[in-house]
Amino acid sequence: MPSSCKEIRAALAQCLQESECVMIQRNSAADCLRPPLVDGLPTRCQQLKRGFGDCRRGMVDMRKRFRGNEPVSFRKLQDTEGSGDGYQLYAGKSAFSGGRHETDGNEKGPADWREAENEKYRQETAAAAAATAGAKKS
Repeated sequence: MPSSCKEIRAALAQCLQESECVMIQRNSAADCLRPPLVDGLPTRCQQLKRGFGDCRRGMVDMRKRFRGNEPVSFRKLQDTEGSGDGYQLYAGKSAFSGGRHETDGNEKGPADWREAENEKYRQETAAAAAATAGAKKS
């Protein structure tokens, strides 16, 4: 097999060897990759299986014949997993990394334009009232 898929294949094999399907239920790794046992695999193994399939499919894809097959590196997946960004992929990059800012759900929303206009009106009327009160005293 060409070297472009070796790394993700090794990661899939390692994940399968550590899975409950192989360790506890004593099924072979090949059996664990077929239905109905594939549904019981951890999400990480299922994602590696999908990535390995995409890598193998990319080896025969004629659209990639000039640039070569570029599988997602397993090291990239480990790095994003360690940083907490997740390893869900979108266009070859982590789907959740590089966001604009962290959100916790308690952020103040942008001010409504009507509220801004009302505040401006209140300030103008308060200034006018203060000017009239100052004119009446003198």
